[in-house]
Amino acid sequence: MSDSRGTQGPEEEDFAPAGTDDTTVEALGALSEALETVERARGQLYGFHQLTGGADLTLDRAVELLRMAGHADHADLVQREIVGRNVVPDRWSFQLVEEYDETYYRPFVEVEERLRRELAGGRRHLYETAMKEARRTHGHPQHTERP
Repeated sequence: MSDSRGTQGPEEEDFAPAGTDDTTVEALGALSEALETVERARGQLYGFHQLTGGADLTLDRAVELLRMAGHADHADLVQREIVGRNVVPDRWSFQLVEEYDETYYRPFVEVEERLRRELAGGRRHLYETAMKEARRTHGHPQHTERP
């Protein structure tokens, strides 16, 4: 749709389908916000995995240097007790990531997609679209409706 200046306005598919009440849009917005937080948590978990794995690989250098410095017993201690150790019982960090993905992340994504499909025709960010439309200054070049 075009405004009086001929610029593109929000398309109908950007808004909630007809008959979708504001509370449903708000609920889907909260669900989406929660999923975004889970995405961030997942990123933190991947960061934990990469940092832990990197630290474990760096231990190889520490063990080597301890041996070179004549501290074989200390090198053996680090090698035996820390190198390759589980980060929690029976798990390396990659296994935590995999279990998080399977147990929590993927089911969360599937439920969010299902609710969006069933309640909003699959449309995303309806709450944000309505907020943008309400908050922008119409006609201002830095408050455009669409890219």
